[in-house]
Amino acid sequence: MSRRVLRLGAVAVVVAAVAVLAGCSSSQPVRIEEDLGARPYVGDFYTVPSPLPSGAPGTLIATEQAPGQPDGAAAWRILFRSTDLTGKPVVNSGLLVVPDTPAPAGGRTIVSWGHPTTGSAEKCAPSRFFDPYVFVEGLADLLDRGYAVVYTDYTGMGVPGPDSYLVGDTEGRNVLDAARAARTVLGPEASDRVVLWGHSQGGQAVLFAAQLAASYAPDLDVRAAAVAAPATDLASLMRADIGDVSGVSIASYAFAAYAAVYDQPLQSILTPAAVDALPTMNTFCLLTQNSALHTVAKPLIGAFLSADPETTEPWSGLLAANTPGASRIAVPLFVAQGLSDKLVRPSATDAFVAREKAEGTAVSYDRIPGATHGTVADKAIPRVLEWLDANGGGAAG
Repeated sequence: MSRRVLRLGAVAVVVAAVAVLAGCSSSQPVRIEEDLGARPYVGDFYTVPSPLPSGAPGTLIATEQAPGQPDGAAAWRILFRSTDLTGKPVVNSGLLVVPDTPAPAGGRTIVSWGHPTTGSAEKCAPSRFFDPYVFVEGLADLLDRGYAVVYTDYTGMGVPGPDSYLVGDTEGRNVLDAARAARTVLGPEASDRVVLWGHSQGGQAVLFAAQLAASYAPDLDVRAAAVAAPATDLASLMRADIGDVSGVSIASYAFAAYAAVYDQPLQSILTPAAVDALPTMNTFCLLTQNSALHTVAKPLIGAFLSADPETTEPWSGLLAANTPGASRIAVPLFVAQGLSDKLVRPSATDAFVAREKAEGTAVSYDRIPGATHGTVADKAIPRVLEWLDANGGGAAG
């Protein structure tokens, strides 16, 4: 895939400078103007039809050919049905990218990718981004190997819907339903084989998808799941990060989502200043509106929480409910963790891997010296590809 440089106006920022917040790769030489996330999508694709067409989870609603696709590939924006954690129907948007070479015998294996944090507002959806391909770690290599790659923007992003930030059961269903929608677009070129791959927030989404796959999507042959620096123990993640601007920014997305989804008052966990700031903070996208986000978040460092979410109910219970690992993952699992990660600490991932192994999950664990939160996924890609070939059956099964 050719690496594009995006320049809009005179003021641009290097993604590497803020990659630690979103978990995107700092190795990709992409420049993005900070207010790019505020630019509206030109077109009407993200308008949800009313009434909503009937159908099961994963039912395709609409497609639109996406421009700027990687060399040797075709791409579509997609709208499809999914469900939230209560089983209520929701609409998701996303992106599907497929090699333009003939499909292998038996059809292509689908990689359903879970994206790292980009924000929580509709406009922050990766498929709405100026370059909707650029942050998909390993995309070029996956396409070269013959995989079809799909991702969901998650419920509430891209198109209207309930908030889903770090709401594991909703995100996991979205990841699985994206694979179902991709199969419809591909038709006979698709197999029922699916592998899951996610980073940071997307790692949490993929872990929940792997837990849910057998009960929620038995029609999919989910072969394997790979994650990089996944958000696992949410309470320890909050405790470790709340003392800096990244922790406050991420917590603003999470507490707003939990308050809305679980109908809980923010005043029981946040200071009055934080409650007042949340509506503004949650309109900003990570990476593309970082300066604006930091302007609001920095004064709240040390003044965000009014109580300890690890010991204050219902918040401690909500963090636990959205921490992956409550049930055993039945497919092989690959976990990559950067030893220089200052956002998702290695100790948290070490503990998660130990718990999964104790539960009987087949885990391959790659602890990568020098890798940060922003670089770990790209550094892990060579091993991820080898591992997928061995455990996921490869692109051709």
